[in-house]
Amino acid sequence: MELFSLSSLLLLSTLFVFYISKFVLKRRNQRKCYMLHYECYKGMDERKLDTETCAKVVQRNKNLGLEEYRFLLRTMASSGIGEETYGPRNVLDGREDSPTLLDAHSEMDEIMFDTLDKLFHKTKGLISPSDIDILVVNVSLFAPSPSLTSRVINRYKMREDIKSFNLSGLGCSASVISIDIVQRIFETTENAIALVVSTETMGPHWYCGKDRSMMLSNCLFRAGGSSVLLTNAARFKNRALMKLVTVVRAHVGSDDEAYSCCMQMEDRDGHPGFLLTKYLKKAAARALTKNLQVLLPRVLPVKELIRYAIVRALKRRTTAKREPASSGIGLNLKTGLQHFCIHPGGRAIIEGVGKSLGLTEFDIEPARMALHRFGNTSSGGLWYVLGYMEAKNRLKKGEKILMMSMGAGFESNNCVWEVLKDLDDKNVWDDSVDRYPELSRIPNPFVEKYDWINDDTMSFVRVD
Repeated sequence: MELFSLSSLLLLSTLFVFYISKFVLKRRNQRKCYMLHYECYKGMDERKLDTETCAKVVQRNKNLGLEEYRFLLRTMASSGIGEETYGPRNVLDGREDSPTLLDAHSEMDEIMFDTLDKLFHKTKGLISPSDIDILVVNVSLFAPSPSLTSRVINRYKMREDIKSFNLSGLGCSASVISIDIVQRIFETTENAIALVVSTETMGPHWYCGKDRSMMLSNCLFRAGGSSVLLTNAARFKNRALMKLVTVVRAHVGSDDEAYSCCMQMEDRDGHPGFLLTKYLKKAAARALTKNLQVLLPRVLPVKELIRYAIVRALKRRTTAKREPASSGIGLNLKTGLQHFCIHPGGRAIIEGVGKSLGLTEFDIEPARMALHRFGNTSSGGLWYVLGYMEAKNRLKKGEKILMMSMGAGFESNNCVWEVLKDLDDKNVWDDSVDRYPELSRIPNPFVEKYDWINDDTMSFVRVD
């Protein structure tokens, strides 16, 4: 009897351990988020906004006076953007002041379907449209009915039980938010495959007024986007490019200045556009700080965190008077992170983030080059930066990448990826990566062609 009881107890214990282990392993697999592939949009050559084309677009705006012309051309010359970025078709056709619904749909179709067609072609035999369980599409300024997710589902004849999410109004950081949504669904769904499409519609929102804070968006934003294929299925682990380590989101929209520093609105004359105020950098710094306070302890080694805490404590005790603030945050980010994927929102943002985090020119080069070659492509911008790193053969197995994004709200949404294999695909950079970073060092053609704009003695000149 005692032997039977002992045997029964042992059996129950074994079963208990077995099922607990199975449950834990199951949960671990569900939490995994692997990146299988990503594609970025690259327009046709006739869609490029070179110096001459940009100048023609500016001169078509009859609402501008000489000082507004000077402001725009000066901004273009110092923006860090080159001559090979892509513009929306209606703007290139001279119809920026009268966009149609068809213009918006055509722009979205071209970007979304171009990247998705390439993605499904690259993963042919591995993934098909009918295998997609979760679809997330983010476009801030365009929310048609039927939704853009429905447009994708109809085009590729996806399954009836697909989970679809159409996000709008989230700005440049919407791609990381989309990834966070996918990861959370993965926690309750086994062997799932997800698709994240990130882009923005430029054509219908080209600003035709003369408010300088709203004219900036025309100088920075360009047509672009990306599609990313994700999964938590363990069977794809050996085929995956990267694994998601963590996602952290921070929102400082309760502050009025931060909330209103980046906003879609109309100017005094009724011209719709996108307002970028002088408080943008301050809001970005605050949101990024809040984000990194949570994220960095998750990815940096304990040794570095302890060193930082000791150094900070000693400084507080030994410093009698306040010293000038030094660049960098005091933490050596390279102890846990090897690459920094900064949102290419503008030259000032890239350089500001780099200085604040103590990064080198090598670290911020990918973001600067992505801005120069493709411009600020909103939520798709991070993937052009990642593509540059891969095209330059920088990404090696085991290394970690910090993706930093900021967007209207004001938000900072960051994530960390671990590279699972050496990556060397030339991707969207195949025709230009060999010319960088040298190409970005060539003097901006706006400076050469429109140098007169900086001459104050030419204020009487009329631009026709």
